[in-house]
Amino acid sequence: MQIEDGKLRFGIHAGQQHATFDEYLALWRLAEEVELDWASVFDHFLPIQSDPTGPCFEGLTLLAAMAAHTTRLRCGVIVTGVTYRNPAVLAKMAATIDHVSGGRMDLGIGAAWYADEHEQYGIPFPPIGVRMDMLDDACRIIRALWTQERATVEGLQFAVRGALAEPKPLQDPMPLWVGGSGEKRTLRIVAEHADGWNTFHGDPAEYRHKLDVLARHCADVGRDPGDIRKQVVVRAILDDSEAGARERLAAVADRAGVAPEQLAEGMIVGTPELCAERLAAHRDMGVGDFLLLARPPADPRTIELFARDVAPAMR
Repeated sequence: MQIEDGKLRFGIHAGQQHATFDEYLALWRLAEEVELDWASVFDHFLPIQSDPTGPCFEGLTLLAAMAAHTTRLRCGVIVTGVTYRNPAVLAKMAATIDHVSGGRMDLGIGAAWYADEHEQYGIPFPPIGVRMDMLDDACRIIRALWTQERATVEGLQFAVRGALAEPKPLQDPMPLWVGGSGEKRTLRIVAEHADGWNTFHGDPAEYRHKLDVLARHCADVGRDPGDIRKQVVVRAILDDSEAGARERLAAVADRAGVAPEQLAEGMIVGTPELCAERLAAHRDMGVGDFLLLARPPADPRTIELFARDVAPAMR
């Protein structure tokens, strides 16, 4: 990973639903203005966990636009669904965005999960075991296309044969992330192929268990688990007081059309000091990247406090 060893990074994970292009661009520009390190899109064609009939831009084309409109943020996609694109095409798209961004692209990939999306778009949605085979093949193919003059990979679900992929990414290597927390297959694929592992923030004891599973997979393949960057997505609503945070939660819930208690499930609601305290256990277990979930309608005050107060306290 082309980052300073041991440096914590903070950013937003901003799924591009329920927003116009200008509104979404303003969100990324805010992240850059407050000096966050990272912003990412998600890979969905329909809104998730909200009104499914609302607008939702395609992620990778939007990411290319965000890369062209920013100068410093890491440009991530957490995570692409392996069912949505041939992995060779995905490798080409990611390399293109790396050039658009001047070497700021991070590609994440996972096994996909949104069955309704597949059904509506006529995209095959095979059983999870097949999708895991697809994910393993995709990681091998993407890495080969980024690094080899001609790539040949014969996988169980995908293959490339003598494939040219020029230009290569500007970054050498360009970071490849795998998202998910399945212990048998996903974490094995992380151990074998990933520069970074993404999952959601949750119970520290459960995360410690997942790290132990990952370490065992790394031992099996002869890899140091410390070489894999760890990243968690955090749900939070912040304000200078707990009462203020509760008011902000109610306002965001109203804009999203959900009940505050429904929105607050699994979320840190309170002051920046509380947020830093709640995240410290994951930092101490080696998490290097903390991404604030900021799907529109995002709360600008929370983003500002995350950058201004939480990040320095954590560092």
